[in-house]
Amino acid sequence: MWQSSPPGSIYDYIRVASFSIGPDGLIEQWSRRAAGLFGIAADKAVGLDPVEAFMPAELRTDGRRRIGEILDGREWTGLVPFRIPGDDPVHGLAEIYVMPSETETGERAALCIVVDVRALRRIETDLAASQAIFGQSPFGFVLFGTDLTVIRANQRFATVFGGLAADHRGRTVDDYLSRPEADRLTATLERVLETGASVTDLQLVGTAPGDTESRHWSMNLYRVHSGSGRPIGIAGLATDVTRRHIAAREAASARRNLALLNEASARIGNSLDLETTARELLDVAVPGFCDLASVDLYQGLLTGDEAPPGRWDSLRQESVGGSAELRRVALASAVSDALPATDLDAPDTGSGPPALGAVHRFSYSSPCAIALRTGHVEDVPGDDLGFVQSTLAVPMVAHDTVVGLVQFSRTKGSEPFGERDRALATELAARAAVCIDNARLYRREHERALILQRSLLPPGDPVAAGLDIACRYLPGNTATEVGGDWFDVIELPGHRTALVVGDVMGRGLRAAVAMGELRTAVRTLALLDLEPAEVLSALDEVARGLGTPGGGTSSSSGGGAQWPSRAAHRSREADLSEVYLATCVYAVYDPVTRRCTFANAGHLPPAAVQPGEPAMLLDVPPGMPLGVGGEPFEEVEVELKEGALLALYTDGLVESRDHPLDEGLHALRGALVAPERPLEDVCDHVLTTLDTRHGEDDIALLMARIRGLPVDAVGDWRLPREPRSVGRARELARDQLIAWELDELVDTTELLVSELVTNALRYGEGEIRLRLLRDRTLVCEVWDAGLVQPRRRRARDTDEGGRGLQLVGLLSVAWGSRRTPRGKTVWFELALPDGEPVAERTVEQLMSMF
Repeated sequence: MWQSSPPGSIYDYIRVASFSIGPDGLIEQWSRRAAGLFGIAADKAVGLDPVEAFMPAELRTDGRRRIGEILDGREWTGLVPFRIPGDDPVHGLAEIYVMPSETETGERAALCIVVDVRALRRIETDLAASQAIFGQSPFGFVLFGTDLTVIRANQRFATVFGGLAADHRGRTVDDYLSRPEADRLTATLERVLETGASVTDLQLVGTAPGDTESRHWSMNLYRVHSGSGRPIGIAGLATDVTRRHIAAREAASARRNLALLNEASARIGNSLDLETTARELLDVAVPGFCDLASVDLYQGLLTGDEAPPGRWDSLRQESVGGSAELRRVALASAVSDALPATDLDAPDTGSGPPALGAVHRFSYSSPCAIALRTGHVEDVPGDDLGFVQSTLAVPMVAHDTVVGLVQFSRTKGSEPFGERDRALATELAARAAVCIDNARLYRREHERALILQRSLLPPGDPVAAGLDIACRYLPGNTATEVGGDWFDVIELPGHRTALVVGDVMGRGLRAAVAMGELRTAVRTLALLDLEPAEVLSALDEVARGLGTPGGGTSSSSGGGAQWPSRAAHRSREADLSEVYLATCVYAVYDPVTRRCTFANAGHLPPAAVQPGEPAMLLDVPPGMPLGVGGEPFEEVEVELKEGALLALYTDGLVESRDHPLDEGLHALRGALVAPERPLEDVCDHVLTTLDTRHGEDDIALLMARIRGLPVDAVGDWRLPREPRSVGRARELARDQLIAWELDELVDTTELLVSELVTNALRYGEGEIRLRLLRDRTLVCEVWDAGLVQPRRRRARDTDEGGRGLQLVGLLSVAWGSRRTPRGKTVWFELALPDGEPVAERTVEQLMSMF
């Protein structure tokens, strides 16, 4: 089949058929369409009488008359019932157009054009339905041709865009939409026309004629075909979804706000740090809520002033014409090149926004100052450059106190702030304000706790003669960084050193206070130069006194009247006793002999690593904890080799809920490897190796590497008990100082040695021993077997003696005496010369010797 007209014409739908009748009234020609319409092939239809073959019997008389009229040259058009021959004939109705014709011989004939009336009725029905749908649809209906121009639009479409429906014929999408939206719709139409794939819910934005507000349309597009399948255009169904879009936008805004609040609850206030909390607020707000934001906090709040910031400060500044000083602590932007330069020491120049870290004031009449004074949100006009569209100045209020100001800004192109946004901004600022106020209170308490803790621990890095010292303190209460564990390094006469590690039961501030009192008592007892066991015995009495109301030791005697409230105080006394129950290990190290004497009050055994040997726990008998009383303490003396490592620690290092103490002690011995490494590294290795479970208990670790005094730094002589020993002592001291190149100290040392040896001869007993020690200072010791301790006194004008110890006290840095197992030792200490000239004595100092 060929044709010159495009496929899909009207004839394809109405199925036109044709046949011809000869002069004899019989079928002469029969087309294929006729065969399809009537169901009879051409070879059977040719030669049949059409009246007899197709018409019902009751219509045949009229049919023959009509045939006769037609053969007489008369045209006729009408509806003719027909039937298809057969046992079960099918009846139909045809519209026939009969045109008379002539044969080659001039005889009359006829050409019949037949249309199936059923096909016509279907077309009419389809057209009527199409017209009803297209014309009566409540939605905008538009049909684009293959050239993407409007072929037809319904009245609803014309109502939105103006004019009559016929006026839109020939228009293009550029007549309805802005260029970006028109280009997007054109590209979609071309894709639908090319691929045949339909598009649903295409969102378009535009404005109707005479309307300034943007409208939102949802458009469905599909390709339209002819009966033969040829694309003839694109149909579009447009629905105004502006209200739905507004509702969806409001719902999305509500969901976003809820999500922001949920995120704020999770992210703001995790650090208890003022600046970090401010940054957390901006991390939540930018870009989810705004494009640019900043946080200013009162300077007094940041510097730790006790006076509360907020409205009182703001009102007080009224006289100077502005708000109180604020510091910009956080700044964030989702727009490039929108942030000012960052300078932590930047001054307030008064022009442009303050830089991060700058201290500034808001002018009295500015919206920001008004927000700080009133505690209400204020709108800030956009900037002069038109970059910022709108800004909210939101005071940060916590517990009726304004702690600062946060500004939320949106740039051009973003949606301006609405009432719902103002409420959200207020809620975000309030949540951050509470966290900042908590951080302020925490910082204040934390600083106080740190001051207390630092005052209770040795300042700086402890230094001791003959020892390298490294220490670590990790409080179990990480919030306050205070606890009940302590360590101490105490210098004793003779370049000896006391090493102390203790543990008060409990944690936190109360334990720290108890620890401070016990540490002070230890230092006081150590200065008396008592033996380690004696120190712990005295400390046990002190601990029991601290655990009793009034500071005295508890008594169990039954005589005498009792206060009526004593029974009520028993539980409180028990609680206090538990707080002041503590363990302690006290060790005294002598660098001359490299011997260390230990005494233990219920504490864990010290660990030691001798060169070339594995780590071991020293067998120091554990006595009862301090505060229990009733049991004596034993001493153990251990000789440590040069380079040996000594570790004193608390139970937080080796014990936790997850493993028993034995496993922790075994792990500690395993961690004390490579003792030749730097001592600080050994400390860090122990802490990182052991499963300390930091946070469960306090941890104190004191490590010492043995560095005994060299032999040439010690001068030790024994002198007989005779007068000439005084001169001999001066001679020995002078020769030793000259050998040590300490010539500047010779005269003073000779004088003071002479005084001490003379006193030993006069008041002491037994053999006299003179010892000189050179380390960071020069120490001179005179030993004898007498038990009478020297006592400094002021001599009267008529006294011939009694001024020796006054002279020792005046010329030395320090002096004193201590008991020994076989008598006593009197000592003095001189500072080593540093090259500076020695200061001359004042008249008062010289006169005090007489």
